[in-house]
Amino acid sequence: MVNIIWAYMAIIGIVYAMFNGTMEEVNQAVFESADEAVTLSIGLISILVFWLGIMKVAEKAGILNALSRLFRPLVVKLFPEIPKDHSAIGYILSNITANMFGLGNAATPMGIKAMEEMKKLSGSDKASRSMITFLALNTSSLTIIPTTVISIRMQYNSVSPTEIVGTSIIATLISTTCAILIDRLFYSIDKRKQ
Repeated sequence: MVNIIWAYMAIIGIVYAMFNGTMEEVNQAVFESADEAVTLSIGLISILVFWLGIMKVAEKAGILNALSRLFRPLVVKLFPEIPKDHSAIGYILSNITANMFGLGNAATPMGIKAMEEMKKLSGSDKASRSMITFLALNTSSLTIIPTTVISIRMQYNSVSPTEIVGTSIIATLISTTCAILIDRLFYSIDKRKQ
């Protein structure tokens, strides 16, 4: 559905530019944007590779295991229908840890695996309570180090690319808290209807 919306927006923009006589500006913007996207992507790759390396060092040093142990009681309470020793809990913890370090791209495969495991547990094509909670938690994603944003700021020669760390922590802490509260609110409303 989203692809169709984007396609219609692009078609409408091109048709409008043809009738408005601004096709030259549209062509120039397309090529400049493509060039900038490639440059930005290459810059992001180097930063992401660096932080993935840091994550590997943290994993070998036991920091990720310590974070997983720290968050395990909270995750078990957030997902009561998942058995405590189930592999889905491990994937959820890995996803949360990667998101905390701002590595959304690295967190995605673990998130997909967690969803697959929860789907096996539910045995249904409908989203289970755990899947909905995980999606809300993953979307709000508490971030301690916004790696991708810092790298984009570095690409655009920001004077202080890391100055957003404090506000990012506050914003994502609020968004994660709100996501959990709203998830619980809708769950309790749904449970009362049944």
